[in-house]
Amino acid sequence: MQLLDLIKQKSNQIPASYLEQSEQEMIKQIQAIKDFFGEKLYIPGHHYQKDEVIQFADDTGDSLQLARLAQQNKAAEYIVFCGVHFMAETADILTGDNQKVILPDMRAGCSMADMADIIQTHYCWNELHQLFGDTITPLTYVNSTADIKAFVGKHQGATVTSSNAKQMVQWALTQKQRILFLPDQHLGRNTAYDLGIPLTEMAVWDPIKQELEYTGDVHAIRVILWKGHCSVHENFTTKNSSYTREHEPDRKIIVHPECKWEVVQQADFAGSTNYIIETIKAAPAGTKWSIGTEMNLVKRLIQQNPDKDIVSLNPYMCPCLTMNRIDLPHLLWALDTLKNGEMINQIKVDERTTRYANMALEKMLATV
Repeated sequence: MQLLDLIKQKSNQIPASYLEQSEQEMIKQIQAIKDFFGEKLYIPGHHYQKDEVIQFADDTGDSLQLARLAQQNKAAEYIVFCGVHFMAETADILTGDNQKVILPDMRAGCSMADMADIIQTHYCWNELHQLFGDTITPLTYVNSTADIKAFVGKHQGATVTSSNAKQMVQWALTQKQRILFLPDQHLGRNTAYDLGIPLTEMAVWDPIKQELEYTGDVHAIRVILWKGHCSVHENFTTKNSSYTREHEPDRKIIVHPECKWEVVQQADFAGSTNYIIETIKAAPAGTKWSIGTEMNLVKRLIQQNPDKDIVSLNPYMCPCLTMNRIDLPHLLWALDTLKNGEMINQIKVDERTTRYANMALEKMLATV
């Protein structure tokens, strides 16, 4: 078992007493601890979190937005991040040395981020350089580990979000002839295609088989996509879209660009989580929407927009299992130990990784 797995296992041994309390008891205690710490405590909550956790969030948003809000919050000594591991890493990278970032449940991760590790990435980079020479700028989705962000920063690349991916791909292609896009092939493919790059100029790097998937003249390749994906968004299919078109042609389809290219092509709209939220919010009353994104967010949009008819594009979709790890018992445990002068599940990125990862993040922020 790897060291990180051992740390996660040990750190996640929540005392049974927290699991035995009623919801109302936990809510009362969490609020009391928030009041006790005041501005010294900051709780960011990602859009995909459960409502039971979101009710205590000081801010809600996407991963980078929350990390930047944590960076701006100089008064907070403790940042209890209700999200997943890579988000807490980014918050630690951006915040000051005097600020401590805590993840209430160390099992909260992202399957997409886990699909690209640093050993695989180094091997891929060496192989691609043998094939293409120094013609590649690396880009990584912010949904990636600190190690991958640092790798990209060290090699003069940048991070991207689903909101600014087009701008960042355009920027990268002004730097060198090709890009390597990690770790989500779908966001990379959809973005490049929207910029006019044909699918015939895109290849896929398979980190498991350690090979480039492409038929044709490799010199025509402009975009190399890492073979990773979001396990939630990959479950939206063209069958879902076709069923909606056939049975409810007046229902608009809006999806996240982490969905497959074919699904995005069949949608009426595609964009980031914030784009989806704002589009639904601004839509006329009475309009009908089918949304292709994480189920907790879809349910929240249904609650927040009672004047619209909203459903999930996939009626059998479940919430993201790893995103849903943070619950009331783990949040209370993390806060209670802080109040008692202890700290569990601190996320700390080493100095070297922080330096290079910051280079990738700052390059993005300077570009968009």
